[in-house]
Amino acid sequence: MATTHLYLFLLLILSSAASSSSDISSLFDFATTLTNADRLNWDTIQKPLCNDDGNSSDWTGVLCKNGAINGLRLENMSLSGTINATALVPLRLFSLSLLNNSFSGPFPADVKKLTRLRRLFLSRNNFSGAIPDKAFIGMAALREVDLANNGFVGKIPNSLIRVQLTNLTVQNNQFEGKIPDFWQEGLVANFSSNRLRGAIPDVLSYEDASMFSGNLGLCGLPLSPCPKIWYRKTAFIAAASAAAGVALISILLLLWRRRRTRPMRYQKSVNHFKSEATKAESIAADAIHNKAEEQGKIHFVRSGRERFELEDLLKAAAEVLGSGSFGSSYKALLLTGKPYVVRRFKQMSNVGKEEFYHHMRKLGRVTHPNLLPLVGFYYKKEEKLLISDFVENGSLASHLHGKRKPDQPGLDWPTRLRIVKGVARGLAHLYAEFPSLALPHGHLKSSNVLLDGAFEAVVSDYALAPVINRDHAQEFMVAHKSPESMQSDKVTRKTDVWSLGILILEVLTGRFPANYLKSGRGPGADLATWVNSVVREEWTGEVFDKEMGLGRSCEGQMLRLLKIGMCCCESNVEKRWGMEEAAARIEELKEREGDEDYSSYASEGEGYSSASRAVTDDDFSFSRAS
Repeated sequence: MATTHLYLFLLLILSSAASSSSDISSLFDFATTLTNADRLNWDTIQKPLCNDDGNSSDWTGVLCKNGAINGLRLENMSLSGTINATALVPLRLFSLSLLNNSFSGPFPADVKKLTRLRRLFLSRNNFSGAIPDKAFIGMAALREVDLANNGFVGKIPNSLIRVQLTNLTVQNNQFEGKIPDFWQEGLVANFSSNRLRGAIPDVLSYEDASMFSGNLGLCGLPLSPCPKIWYRKTAFIAAASAAAGVALISILLLLWRRRRTRPMRYQKSVNHFKSEATKAESIAADAIHNKAEEQGKIHFVRSGRERFELEDLLKAAAEVLGSGSFGSSYKALLLTGKPYVVRRFKQMSNVGKEEFYHHMRKLGRVTHPNLLPLVGFYYKKEEKLLISDFVENGSLASHLHGKRKPDQPGLDWPTRLRIVKGVARGLAHLYAEFPSLALPHGHLKSSNVLLDGAFEAVVSDYALAPVINRDHAQEFMVAHKSPESMQSDKVTRKTDVWSLGILILEVLTGRFPANYLKSGRGPGADLATWVNSVVREEWTGEVFDKEMGLGRSCEGQMLRLLKIGMCCCESNVEKRWGMEEAAARIEELKEREGDEDYSSYASEGEGYSSASRAVTDDDFSFSRAS
């Protein structure tokens, strides 16, 4: 027994020494691009990076925990030069502080490769220029960001709303435009002394007013209220406001009066609906007073959000977005400048009023960056309105299948992979949030995957199965087009995984799945069947959408995602992966062969299996035909 213990001890020492040697090499690679690096003692010290206690180091600025380096604190050292963040990727850093140095030039673009970072401090340097909107994409573990006292210009990056920030400091720069629509409750932030304008997001309304001082035109709590007529003065909004809400009133009445809606495959033209609104204008004028008596109250399910009445929606500038199997939807721009999407449902009387209210409150507690938050609802026995935030880049379906301008590129492979990862993360959260629900989503398809300003996935229309009329759900919901539903009219906790698989195949092939259509039930109406036949017969890249920008460096990762999609679409429910397995496998994928994994979810245990492993050909039920 003693011999065995000694052997294991020696293995541990050798493994630690090899790891330390690799980490030291990474540190020296990082230091070679720094000016004034002689202020570090790295080239003179011979000790291991971490001392015997495992939680301290004699190396300048090196932070250790449990015997491994986990951060760099290089502060107040007059350092300058180039920040080679790529060299630091192997170190598994959780914090990086370079505050109060002399770094200049643009924001270091490769910082986003440090996907495990929780804290990034770059304040009190001489950085300048605009920070790319996608600068923080993939940094899912990020919690604290300090960019204060630099010379940054342009807009505050929207990618910061894709992480669960707790602290943000950007004061004393030259940032302009609006403050991003942060959703993170409890966020502590300082935006003072910039050039910011517009309404302060609701989630920041409890901050001290000093955190917003010294800007050009911020308004709303905790500052003075925004003018009633304040909003962005684009040509469209100006034209819409001139109509004094007539369009929206007309559309609301049309939606209330229409007895049937026709499913749409793609978004209809806004002009078509505007013409309908014009025809109904006289009806609106006569009926508005009668309707006022019937109007109920909007019930808000999320704290710290703007409050408004149904009358405010009636006065808002309107833009009809489309009509689908669940109901019609429109965009309403309130006088405060905040846009919302209002969905109208008629086939939602499966439960009574108390149960409906209870389920909506549960949905209001769901908070995740890849899930569209429900803001509030309007209840009436015959129909319901669900209110959510507006997501600016439309749906994934419109980008995959809609008509684009000649100069507008399609979604490339890195963007599509990022979208799939976001969808998987959102689904995994739903599975954890609703452990007893057979269909945590139920209607997952590309038109219900929205894309924000940074082209991150925001999943909508989730967890509505309990309140949708059963006959309507069986006829239209994507989950009921699954093999198990076709065979026995039953769904399981793995049915949403099948929907995820179909979505993955749609993203990779660019083909519209017949599964989404009302008539998409039955043998052969399955995108997975087509993909499987092409793969088995040819095993070529012909299955992939050419608009992704194919290249040898990424074909291997595309193929791995294709295999994951097929495993999610396994017709035998017993053999099909569960949600945890599917999400973990997707999380391991990279943009190209040889890349470091740019997401920390799998490694940090944020809802994914800690035992996840690399995807290999042996893991799948199909292989290349000989």
